[in-house]
Amino acid sequence: MKRFIALLLVCIPIISAAYGIKLLRDVLFGIQQSPYGYLWIQFFAGLFFLAIGCYLVGSFVIYRDRKNGKVPPRKAQKKAKV
Repeated sequence: MKRFIALLLVCIPIISAAYGIKLLRDVLFGIQQSPYGYLWIQFFAGLFFLAIGCYLVGSFVIYRDRKNGKVPPRKAQKKAKV
């Protein structure tokens, strides 16, 4: 049951990103959707939905990989000699 709920929660940002891609594609072909008054507003709305969707899916994947120990520890940066 927990995995099913997690799958549903991951599907929300994926659908958001897909909607953002659809809006950007419609702007490219000059098709205006009804809730947006101008094409430039539709472009920025599509860009916003795409960015939020990708950010949430990416953060979920990196969180899960860190929890399972699949991400190597970051290399320590060398200090500059003065």
